[in-house]
Amino acid sequence: MCPKTQPRRRGLRITAWSLVTVLVVAAGLVGVVLWQNSYDMDEQRVTIRHGGHTLNAVLATPKDRRKQHGLVVYVHGDGPIDATHDDGYKPIWEANAKAGYASLSWDKPGVAGAPGNWLDQSMDDRAAEAAAAITWARSRPDIDADRIGLWGASQAGWVLPKIAARTPVSFVIAVSPAINWLQQGRHHLLAELRADGASAARTKAAIAKSDTTRRLLARQATFEEYVKATGGDTDGMTAARWGFISKNYTADATRGLRALRGIPVLLTLAGHDINVDTSDTERVYRKVLDPGSALTVKRYPQASHSLLKQSVEQSGVKTTLTALFSPRSLFANGYLDDQRQFLKGLGRGGNATP
Repeated sequence: MCPKTQPRRRGLRITAWSLVTVLVVAAGLVGVVLWQNSYDMDEQRVTIRHGGHTLNAVLATPKDRRKQHGLVVYVHGDGPIDATHDDGYKPIWEANAKAGYASLSWDKPGVAGAPGNWLDQSMDDRAAEAAAAITWARSRPDIDADRIGLWGASQAGWVLPKIAARTPVSFVIAVSPAINWLQQGRHHLLAELRADGASAARTKAAIAKSDTTRRLLARQATFEEYVKATGGDTDGMTAARWGFISKNYTADATRGLRALRGIPVLLTLAGHDINVDTSDTERVYRKVLDPGSALTVKRYPQASHSLLKQSVEQSGVKTTLTALFSPRSLFANGYLDDQRQFLKGLGRGGNATP
């Protein structure tokens, strides 16, 4: 026997076992990811007709074998969001399912192949779209028409009251909603500048540019006029986005919130929200929905605007790893359970139980 044969065989065995170990670990990690991203609910793609177009939607239902379920209708925040919000809604839908509620959400126009363009929409357009989805849901035998409510985040704060004014809803879950478009924009600008440690000069220049934008909007200026007024420094603004803002910048939810009087409202606010002035939001909600209303306010000190843990959201790597291996842990402690408890506390007709 060649003296080098035995060491060579030993080396091959070590390499083979190392490869087997890597494959076993990889398979285990894949298994964990699949397990953690499996949810206790059934999902189906559905199509809803609205205004000559279709809404490409997802209906997630509990696996409790009941013939009928209540329904939470989802109203997205700003941006090109698909029905599942890149699967980010699924832990929330699962919490709804545990409370006996289905969830309905759809791709925004122009997103994931849906017809249209979400930037062409006004807040009234968005409300009409949601009202059509509720009408569709009421026709389904598996949905309890008396237990249909709304969930809306951020920009949806201007849409939720408009939906409730169009069609009866049994409850509303408002997540980080803003009150006034222009005030929210200024709050966001100043909060970002503070977070960046901006100098006084930079802050002054940013406010001046913001004031110029407001004057242009007030006189219904074109996008070309905006580009000229900013010296070409559009900061990512496009003609389509300018058109969207021009349609909606006067939005203010204060008066519209009256449509939510008399129904259970869960107002969810984050402690690290640079997008929305949560103190102002809570003040207005409490003022308009007087003390006799069924308003519940939940604050999450360690949460960001999206109700994710700020410590997780600050790191892209941490966000990705958490989404893969423990997606329910993305959200602020108690958030999912509080929403589940809120839904479970609703009576059959949608009113809060004593």
